[in-house]
Amino acid sequence: MELYKQIKRYRTDMNLSQEELAEKIYVTRQTISNWENDKSYPDIHSLLLLSSTFHISLDQLIKGDITTMKEEISKEAIQKFNRDGAIFTVLLILTVIAAVPLAVFLGYCGYIVWGILFLIMIYYALRVEKFKKENDIMTYKEIVAFTEGKQLDEIEKAQEKGKRPYQQLLWEYPKVCVNLQTDVR
Repeated sequence: MELYKQIKRYRTDMNLSQEELAEKIYVTRQTISNWENDKSYPDIHSLLLLSSTFHISLDQLIKGDITTMKEEISKEAIQKFNRDGAIFTVLLILTVIAAVPLAVFLGYCGYIVWGILFLIMIYYALRVEKFKKENDIMTYKEIVAFTEGKQLDEIEKAQEKGKRPYQQLLWEYPKVCVNLQTDVR
């Protein structure tokens, strides 16, 4: 249940007008009206006063809204991850394919264009990696579950965490090769 419905329901159950409720929690009648019409959301201080006035816990007052907020945040996060992942994929393919044609047709200017394209691709790669670390998703199975808005159960999560050390080795190998090359020079 949404908070605006909760406020209106508890107010009418207590036979309070919007103005009477507003006086009790130190806001204007218009503010109460905005809350009840879902035009704005009360701040934490007002939420505490509302729960005290209605003689209910804060959890009871906002319970439905917490799940709605989590779903909304999750949807936004999934959309952002999918968008950044798609941009990264397109830029990666473009960077690989465009390297030779840019160099052939534009000469040194082609290298500059390719370098800019490469830097933009790296930027999106870092965004995707940062997002994966923030949301604790590393394996393909975890990524698929996340983009579908699902959670892995504890056993699957443990199995996926077991795969991570091997993936770390794959990521570290190119770094070691680069370091060895620079040490040789």
